[in-house]
Amino acid sequence: MINLKIGQKIPLNIERMGINGEGIASYHGRLVFVPYALPTEQILAEITENARNFSRAKLVTITKKSKFRVKPADEVYHELSSSHIMHLAYPQQLEFKHDLVRQALEKYKPAGWKNYELRPTIGMENPLHYRNKLQYQIRRLNSGAVIAGLYKENSHHLVNLENCLVQEEMTQKIVNRVCELIEKYHLPVDDERKTRGIRTVMVRRSQKTGEVQMIFVSSARIILDGQLWPEPYEEPTKRERMGFVKFDKILSELTSEFTDIVTVAANFHPKKTSEIYGEQTQILFDEKETITEGVLDYEFELSPRAFYQLNPTQANVLYAEAVRALNPKKEDRVIDAYCGVGTIGFAVAKKVKSVHGMDITPEAIADAKENAKRLGFKNCHYETGRAEKIIPAWVKSGHRASALLVDPPRTGLDVALLETIAKVQPEKMVYVSCNVSTLAKDLIVLAQFYRVDYIQSVDMFPHTARTEAVVKLTRKK
Repeated sequence: MINLKIGQKIPLNIERMGINGEGIASYHGRLVFVPYALPTEQILAEITENARNFSRAKLVTITKKSKFRVKPADEVYHELSSSHIMHLAYPQQLEFKHDLVRQALEKYKPAGWKNYELRPTIGMENPLHYRNKLQYQIRRLNSGAVIAGLYKENSHHLVNLENCLVQEEMTQKIVNRVCELIEKYHLPVDDERKTRGIRTVMVRRSQKTGEVQMIFVSSARIILDGQLWPEPYEEPTKRERMGFVKFDKILSELTSEFTDIVTVAANFHPKKTSEIYGEQTQILFDEKETITEGVLDYEFELSPRAFYQLNPTQANVLYAEAVRALNPKKEDRVIDAYCGVGTIGFAVAKKVKSVHGMDITPEAIADAKENAKRLGFKNCHYETGRAEKIIPAWVKSGHRASALLVDPPRTGLDVALLETIAKVQPEKMVYVSCNVSTLAKDLIVLAQFYRVDYIQSVDMFPHTARTEAVVKLTRKK
């Protein structure tokens, strides 16, 4: 196999796209991965990294373009990550995401994978302004200007996002105003070295009602109406005293200017970690402590830190597909693992005997219980905790499910939960996945005792190399 040097420029013919959206070529038998390159393109690339069996390169020039290459509508967002694919025409993005599922199955090879029915990816009519929630980092530049945005991939460079075309427009408008008000009132901004202050702002808007909730994450303590929060256990240091965030004026202006804001919370996060939130959260403004969102034919409440899909338009599609795959019957007892605020479970609650859900986030379970009560679902039961511990306890108490819904994080199913599923084996199962690689890996276990009826991919994140998938599984006889 040929040896390539860092900085060496080589001509490549791009053959296909990889799981991260990069173009893949073979150069004298060696695989080369090139972000932003498309199949059928002829390019000049510069080697940036050599691993044992492959190399990475950056795109220098395109000598022959793909007929599906387009100019990114939002070049700033597009360049944030090498896995963004806004340079690929949207119909071909959907084809690529269908192929993502196939690639993942081919890599992990769960039993019978070649015979799985892979349905075409369901896309969006308008794949812009779809994200109903933003979590932007806040920074003060040397000039004194305050910006909000996201870090560029594999760097600590914050990219200012003033008009992100995948972000819901009102949330973008609000965070832009936040930056102006931080400047106006000289509020401290965390700089990760000597100054404590505001570090992150979360804004989420309900597609159903237009209601907005916000969280200010701060490494400094908050002062509102003359009260200090959190109260220090000891006399604050000089650094802390200089870093207090006085919220009265910014809060007053924001809620007056944007009347759809119903909840503003503060989160205290003084530790230098990659976690977005700290352990303590306080409501600063609560016309309502939750926002009302809707999916399919019902509505539910969301607390500021409760999880919900970032793309509410496609959430309707995703949940409809999950219900269709489950094919609920009146006698079904459903377990909704990773239930969040109860959204998927509520979609079948009217059609089944019972729904039992669990989640590790107490705020989400509190919302789920309140939502079930408000919707009049007396057949729904929710507990805080891990599925691998709660499900065996339910089985021991006499509750044995006939159907299982799982919607895990990107890490996939916990090993202990897979072992629990193997023991309990409900008659039917629906797996909602946000990571096709961990899905395929989990299917190695699940396919031992479940038949994979089909996999339906849904484009929840247009212009990225990510897709969601709904898997219908039926217990083998």
